[in-house]
Amino acid sequence: MDSATGLARPIPAGMGQNRRPALMLGGMALLLALLAAVWMWQGLGAGNRGFILGLRAAKLAALVTVAVAVGVSTILFQTVAANRVLTPSIMGFDALYVLLQTALVMALGGAGFAGLPPGAKFLSEIAVMTVLACLLFGTLLLRGARDIPRMILTGVILGVLFRSVSGFLGRIMDPNEFAVVQAVSFASFNRVEATLLPWAAAVTALAVAMAWRMSSRLDVLALGRDPAVSLGLRHRAVTLSVLGLVAVLVSVSTALVGPVAFFGLIVAGLAHGLMRSAAHAVLLPAAALSAAILLVGGQWLFERQLGQAATLSVVVEFAGGLFFLYLLLKGRIR
Repeated sequence: MDSATGLARPIPAGMGQNRRPALMLGGMALLLALLAAVWMWQGLGAGNRGFILGLRAAKLAALVTVAVAVGVSTILFQTVAANRVLTPSIMGFDALYVLLQTALVMALGGAGFAGLPPGAKFLSEIAVMTVLACLLFGTLLLRGARDIPRMILTGVILGVLFRSVSGFLGRIMDPNEFAVVQAVSFASFNRVEATLLPWAAAVTALAVAMAWRMSSRLDVLALGRDPAVSLGLRHRAVTLSVLGLVAVLVSVSTALVGPVAFFGLIVAGLAHGLMRSAAHAVLLPAAALSAAILLVGGQWLFERQLGQAATLSVVVEFAGGLFFLYLLLKGRIR
Protein backbone atom coordinates (compact mmCIF):
# COMPACT_ATOMS: atom_id res chain seq x y z
CA MET A 1 0.00 0.00 0.00
CA ASP A 2 1.42 3.37 -1.06
CA SER A 3 1.22 5.78 1.93
CA ALA A 4 0.91 8.80 -0.32
CA THR A 5 -1.82 7.65 -2.69
CA GLY A 6 -3.48 4.95 -0.60
CA LEU A 7 -3.36 2.63 -3.59
CA ALA A 8 -1.93 -0.86 -3.66
CA ARG A 9 1.51 -1.08 -5.20
CA PRO A 10 1.70 -3.38 -8.24
CA ILE A 11 3.50 -6.69 -7.76
CA PRO A 12 6.59 -6.91 -9.97
CA ALA A 13 6.25 -9.27 -12.90
CA GLY A 14 7.48 -12.78 -12.15
CA MET A 15 7.42 -12.31 -8.39
CA GLY A 16 4.51 -14.72 -7.90
CA GLN A 17 6.16 -17.26 -10.18
CA ASN A 18 9.40 -17.07 -8.22
CA ARG A 19 7.53 -17.98 -5.02
CA ARG A 20 5.67 -20.88 -6.65
CA PRO A 21 8.48 -23.49 -6.40
CA ALA A 22 9.10 -22.75 -2.72
CA LEU A 23 5.38 -22.92 -1.91
CA MET A 24 4.94 -26.14 -3.86
CA LEU A 25 7.94 -27.78 -2.23
CA GLY A 26 6.72 -26.72 1.21
CA GLY A 27 3.26 -28.12 0.52
CA MET A 28 4.69 -31.40 -0.77
CA ALA A 29 6.95 -31.76 2.26
CA LEU A 30 3.97 -31.11 4.56
CA LEU A 31 1.88 -33.72 2.72
CA LEU A 32 4.69 -36.27 2.97
CA ALA A 33 5.03 -35.61 6.71
CA LEU A 34 1.27 -36.11 7.13
CA LEU A 35 1.37 -39.38 5.19
CA ALA A 36 4.36 -40.57 7.24
CA ALA A 37 2.50 -39.81 10.48
CA VAL A 38 -0.56 -41.72 9.27
CA TRP A 39 1.65 -44.61 8.17
CA MET A 40 3.33 -44.82 11.55
CA TRP A 41 0.36 -44.34 13.89
CA GLN A 42 -2.81 -45.48 12.15
CA GLY A 43 -4.32 -48.61 13.68
CA LEU A 44 -1.64 -48.88 16.35
CA GLY A 45 -3.10 -51.11 19.03
CA ALA A 46 -2.23 -51.54 22.67
CA GLY A 47 0.18 -54.41 22.05
CA ASN A 48 3.92 -54.22 21.57
CA ARG A 49 4.03 -50.74 20.11
CA GLY A 50 7.81 -50.53 20.06
CA PHE A 51 8.12 -53.60 17.86
CA ILE A 52 5.36 -52.47 15.49
CA LEU A 53 6.71 -48.94 15.20
CA GLY A 54 10.17 -50.35 14.48
CA LEU A 55 8.86 -52.43 11.58
CA ARG A 56 6.84 -49.53 10.22
CA ALA A 57 9.74 -47.11 10.52
CA ALA A 58 12.06 -49.47 8.64
CA LYS A 59 9.56 -49.88 5.80
CA LEU A 60 8.87 -46.14 5.69
CA ALA A 61 12.60 -45.42 5.50
CA ALA A 62 12.97 -47.94 2.69
CA LEU A 63 10.09 -46.44 0.71
CA VAL A 64 11.48 -42.91 1.08
CA THR A 65 15.00 -44.08 0.14
CA VAL A 66 13.74 -45.81 -2.99
CA ALA A 67 11.58 -42.82 -3.90
CA VAL A 68 14.46 -40.36 -3.58
CA ALA A 69 16.80 -42.62 -5.55
CA VAL A 70 14.31 -43.15 -8.39
CA GLY A 71 13.19 -39.52 -8.60
CA VAL A 72 16.64 -37.95 -8.55
CA SER A 73 18.20 -40.54 -10.89
CA THR A 74 15.46 -39.99 -13.48
CA ILE A 75 15.88 -36.20 -13.48
CA LEU A 76 19.65 -36.60 -13.80
CA PHE A 77 19.40 -39.08 -16.63
CA GLN A 78 16.88 -37.00 -18.57
CA THR A 79 19.19 -34.02 -18.25
CA VAL A 80 22.13 -35.94 -19.67
CA ALA A 81 20.05 -37.48 -22.45
CA ALA A 82 18.30 -34.15 -23.20
CA ASN A 83 15.09 -36.16 -23.42
CA ARG A 84 11.96 -36.21 -21.24
CA VAL A 85 10.87 -39.71 -22.32
CA LEU A 86 13.99 -41.66 -21.41
CA THR A 87 14.54 -43.16 -17.97
CA PRO A 88 17.43 -45.25 -16.66
CA SER A 89 15.20 -48.35 -16.70
CA ILE A 90 14.08 -47.88 -20.30
CA MET A 91 17.75 -47.55 -21.31
CA GLY A 92 18.68 -50.79 -19.58
CA PHE A 93 20.16 -49.78 -16.22
CA ASP A 94 17.91 -52.13 -14.28
CA ALA A 95 18.59 -54.96 -16.73
CA LEU A 96 22.31 -54.41 -16.21
CA TYR A 97 21.85 -54.75 -12.47
CA VAL A 98 19.86 -57.99 -12.83
CA LEU A 99 22.55 -59.34 -15.14
CA LEU A 100 25.20 -58.63 -12.52
CA GLN A 101 23.11 -60.41 -9.88
CA THR A 102 22.58 -63.39 -12.17
CA ALA A 103 26.28 -63.65 -12.97
CA LEU A 104 27.13 -63.43 -9.29
CA VAL A 105 24.73 -66.25 -8.40
CA MET A 106 26.06 -68.28 -11.33
CA ALA A 107 29.65 -67.87 -10.18
CA LEU A 108 29.19 -68.35 -6.42
CA GLY A 109 26.09 -70.49 -6.20
CA GLY A 110 23.01 -69.76 -4.14
CA ALA A 111 24.70 -70.55 -0.82
CA GLY A 112 27.77 -68.48 -1.63
CA PHE A 113 25.61 -65.60 -2.83
CA ALA A 114 23.53 -65.67 0.36
CA GLY A 115 26.66 -65.86 2.50
CA LEU A 116 28.23 -62.67 1.16
CA PRO A 117 28.43 -59.79 3.66
CA PRO A 118 25.47 -57.53 2.72
CA GLY A 119 27.29 -54.25 3.11
CA ALA A 120 30.44 -55.28 1.22
CA LYS A 121 28.36 -56.96 -1.51
CA PHE A 122 26.15 -53.89 -1.90
CA LEU A 123 29.07 -51.46 -2.17
CA SER A 124 30.93 -53.75 -4.58
CA GLU A 125 27.87 -54.01 -6.83
CA ILE A 126 27.53 -50.25 -6.88
CA ALA A 127 31.18 -49.82 -7.84
CA VAL A 128 31.00 -52.40 -10.65
CA MET A 129 27.72 -51.06 -12.00
CA THR A 130 28.98 -47.48 -11.95
CA VAL A 131 32.04 -48.40 -14.03
CA LEU A 132 30.03 -50.48 -16.51
CA ALA A 133 27.30 -47.83 -16.82
CA CYS A 134 29.83 -45.09 -17.53
CA LEU A 135 31.56 -47.25 -20.16
CA LEU A 136 28.38 -48.39 -21.91
CA PHE A 137 25.93 -45.53 -21.56
CA GLY A 138 28.56 -42.82 -21.39
CA THR A 139 29.83 -43.82 -24.82
CA LEU A 140 26.28 -44.04 -26.13
CA LEU A 141 25.17 -40.64 -24.86
CA LEU A 142 28.37 -38.79 -25.68
CA ARG A 143 28.37 -40.01 -29.28
CA GLY A 144 24.70 -40.28 -30.07
CA ALA A 145 22.90 -37.71 -27.93
CA ARG A 146 21.95 -35.65 -30.98
CA ASP A 147 20.25 -38.60 -32.66
CA ILE A 148 17.33 -39.25 -30.29
CA PRO A 149 15.73 -42.19 -32.17
CA ARG A 150 19.07 -43.99 -32.47
CA MET A 151 19.81 -43.41 -28.79
CA ILE A 152 16.42 -44.78 -27.72
CA LEU A 153 16.78 -47.80 -30.01
CA THR A 154 20.31 -48.54 -28.83
CA GLY A 155 19.31 -48.27 -25.18
CA VAL A 156 16.35 -50.58 -25.69
CA ILE A 157 18.55 -53.07 -27.55
CA LEU A 158 21.08 -53.02 -24.72
CA GLY A 159 18.30 -53.67 -22.21
CA VAL A 160 17.00 -56.60 -24.29
CA LEU A 161 20.55 -57.95 -24.59
CA PHE A 162 21.13 -57.82 -20.84
CA ARG A 163 17.78 -59.48 -20.13
CA SER A 164 18.45 -62.16 -22.74
CA VAL A 165 21.83 -63.01 -21.25
CA SER A 166 20.26 -63.10 -17.78
CA GLY A 167 17.54 -65.40 -19.10
CA PHE A 168 20.09 -67.70 -20.73
CA LEU A 169 22.12 -67.97 -17.54
CA GLY A 170 18.91 -68.63 -15.62
CA ARG A 171 18.04 -71.55 -17.90
CA ILE A 172 21.33 -73.33 -17.38
CA MET A 173 21.69 -72.80 -13.64
CA ASP A 174 20.35 -74.91 -10.81
CA PRO A 175 16.59 -74.35 -10.11
CA ASN A 176 17.33 -73.37 -6.52
CA GLU A 177 19.84 -70.77 -7.69
CA PHE A 178 17.36 -69.57 -10.29
CA ALA A 179 14.85 -68.95 -7.50
CA VAL A 180 17.40 -66.65 -5.86
CA VAL A 181 17.74 -64.70 -9.11
CA GLN A 182 13.97 -64.45 -9.49
CA ALA A 183 13.70 -62.88 -6.05
CA VAL A 184 15.69 -59.84 -7.23
CA SER A 185 14.24 -59.64 -10.76
CA PHE A 186 10.77 -58.33 -9.92
CA ALA A 187 9.81 -55.22 -8.00
CA SER A 188 8.08 -55.65 -4.66
CA PHE A 189 7.51 -52.82 -2.21
CA ASN A 190 6.51 -55.36 0.42
CA ARG A 191 9.90 -57.07 0.32
CA VAL A 192 12.66 -54.84 1.67
CA GLU A 193 16.13 -56.05 2.54
CA ALA A 194 16.47 -54.51 6.00
CA THR A 195 20.18 -55.32 6.26
CA LEU A 196 20.88 -53.09 3.25
CA LEU A 197 18.81 -50.15 4.48
CA PRO A 198 21.55 -48.32 6.44
CA TRP A 199 24.00 -48.69 3.55
CA ALA A 200 21.38 -47.72 0.98
CA ALA A 201 20.26 -44.65 2.92
CA ALA A 202 23.84 -43.46 3.42
CA VAL A 203 24.81 -43.97 -0.24
CA THR A 204 21.60 -42.30 -1.44
CA ALA A 205 22.14 -39.29 0.81
CA LEU A 206 25.71 -38.91 -0.44
CA ALA A 207 24.70 -39.21 -4.11
CA VAL A 208 21.82 -36.74 -3.71
CA ALA A 209 24.10 -34.26 -1.94
CA MET A 210 26.59 -34.49 -4.82
CA ALA A 211 23.79 -34.00 -7.35
CA TRP A 212 22.54 -30.98 -5.40
CA ARG A 213 26.00 -29.41 -5.47
CA MET A 214 26.06 -29.92 -9.25
CA SER A 215 22.66 -28.26 -9.78
CA SER A 216 24.07 -25.14 -11.42
CA ARG A 217 26.20 -27.23 -13.77
CA LEU A 218 23.19 -29.38 -14.53
CA ASP A 219 21.28 -26.26 -15.55
CA VAL A 220 24.03 -25.49 -18.05
CA LEU A 221 24.21 -29.11 -19.21
CA ALA A 222 20.48 -29.06 -19.95
CA LEU A 223 21.05 -26.33 -22.55
CA GLY A 224 22.71 -28.86 -24.86
CA ARG A 225 26.26 -29.85 -25.65
CA ASP A 226 27.32 -26.91 -27.83
CA PRO A 227 25.89 -24.13 -25.61
CA ALA A 228 27.28 -25.85 -22.50
CA VAL A 229 30.77 -26.13 -24.00
CA SER A 230 30.64 -22.51 -25.16
CA LEU A 231 29.84 -21.51 -21.57
CA GLY A 232 32.93 -23.31 -20.31
CA LEU A 233 31.36 -26.51 -19.01
CA ARG A 234 33.50 -29.65 -19.16
CA HIS A 235 30.78 -31.56 -20.89
CA ARG A 236 32.33 -35.04 -20.99
CA ALA A 237 33.49 -34.98 -17.37
CA VAL A 238 30.12 -33.70 -16.10
CA THR A 239 28.20 -36.24 -18.19
CA LEU A 240 30.24 -39.16 -16.86
CA SER A 241 29.89 -37.86 -13.30
CA VAL A 242 26.12 -37.65 -13.65
CA LEU A 243 25.95 -41.13 -15.17
CA GLY A 244 27.95 -42.43 -12.23
CA LEU A 245 25.43 -40.90 -9.81
CA VAL A 246 22.56 -42.39 -11.84
CA ALA A 247 24.16 -45.85 -11.68
CA VAL A 248 24.61 -45.55 -7.91
CA LEU A 249 21.00 -44.48 -7.32
CA VAL A 250 19.59 -47.15 -9.64
CA SER A 251 21.65 -49.77 -7.79
CA VAL A 252 20.20 -48.60 -4.48
CA SER A 253 16.57 -48.68 -5.60
CA THR A 254 16.91 -52.00 -7.40
CA ALA A 255 18.71 -53.65 -4.49
CA LEU A 256 15.93 -52.64 -2.09
CA VAL A 257 12.73 -53.35 -4.08
CA GLY A 258 13.74 -54.67 -7.50
CA PRO A 259 13.54 -53.11 -10.99
CA VAL A 260 10.91 -50.42 -11.64
CA ALA A 261 10.71 -49.33 -15.26
CA PHE A 262 8.24 -46.44 -15.49
CA PHE A 263 7.92 -45.04 -11.99
CA GLY A 264 10.69 -42.50 -12.59
CA LEU A 265 8.90 -41.27 -15.71
CA ILE A 266 5.79 -40.44 -13.66
CA VAL A 267 7.59 -38.54 -10.90
CA ALA A 268 9.80 -36.64 -13.34
CA GLY A 269 6.70 -35.56 -15.24
CA LEU A 270 5.06 -34.46 -12.01
CA ALA A 271 8.14 -32.48 -10.99
CA HIS A 272 8.27 -30.58 -14.27
CA GLY A 273 4.52 -30.01 -14.31
CA LEU A 274 4.24 -28.79 -10.73
CA MET A 275 7.35 -26.64 -10.58
CA ARG A 276 7.19 -25.13 -14.09
CA SER A 277 10.90 -24.47 -13.75
CA ALA A 278 14.04 -25.78 -15.42
CA ALA A 279 16.24 -25.15 -12.36
CA HIS A 280 17.62 -28.42 -11.00
CA ALA A 281 17.78 -26.95 -7.50
CA VAL A 282 13.97 -27.12 -7.68
CA LEU A 283 13.45 -30.18 -9.90
CA LEU A 284 15.59 -32.57 -7.84
CA PRO A 285 13.73 -32.11 -4.52
CA ALA A 286 10.39 -31.93 -6.36
CA ALA A 287 11.00 -35.32 -8.01
CA ALA A 288 12.15 -36.84 -4.72
CA LEU A 289 9.11 -35.54 -2.82
CA SER A 290 6.68 -36.55 -5.57
CA ALA A 291 8.09 -40.08 -5.59
CA ALA A 292 7.97 -40.34 -1.80
CA ILE A 293 4.36 -39.14 -1.66
CA LEU A 294 3.28 -41.64 -4.32
CA LEU A 295 5.11 -44.57 -2.75
CA VAL A 296 4.15 -43.93 0.88
CA GLY A 297 0.57 -42.95 0.02
CA GLY A 298 0.14 -45.77 -2.47
CA GLN A 299 1.57 -48.42 -0.18
CA TRP A 300 -0.62 -47.15 2.67
CA LEU A 301 -3.68 -47.38 0.41
CA PHE A 302 -2.99 -50.88 -0.89
CA GLU A 303 -1.73 -52.30 2.39
CA ARG A 304 -3.98 -50.70 5.01
CA GLN A 305 -7.16 -49.85 3.10
CA LEU A 306 -7.42 -52.50 0.37
CA GLY A 307 -5.93 -55.38 2.36
CA GLN A 308 -3.28 -56.21 -0.27
CA ALA A 309 -6.04 -56.75 -2.85
CA ALA A 310 -3.69 -55.27 -5.46
CA THR A 311 0.04 -54.72 -5.86
CA LEU A 312 1.43 -51.18 -5.93
CA SER A 313 4.30 -52.03 -8.29
CA VAL A 314 1.88 -53.40 -10.92
CA VAL A 315 -0.34 -50.32 -10.75
CA VAL A 316 2.66 -47.98 -10.91
CA GLU A 317 4.15 -49.77 -13.91
CA PHE A 318 0.78 -49.81 -15.71
CA ALA A 319 0.20 -46.09 -15.14
CA GLY A 320 3.79 -45.31 -16.09
CA GLY A 321 3.49 -47.31 -19.31
CA LEU A 322 0.36 -45.41 -20.28
CA PHE A 323 2.12 -42.11 -19.53
CA PHE A 324 5.09 -43.21 -21.65
CA LEU A 325 2.80 -43.99 -24.61
CA TYR A 326 1.04 -40.65 -24.13
CA LEU A 327 4.32 -38.77 -24.36
CA LEU A 328 5.32 -40.68 -27.48
CA LEU A 329 1.98 -40.17 -29.21
CA LYS A 330 2.01 -36.46 -28.37
CA GLY A 331 5.55 -36.14 -29.67
CA ARG A 332 6.81 -34.68 -26.37
CA ILE A 333 10.21 -36.34 -26.44
CA ARG A 334 12.26 -33.26 -25.59
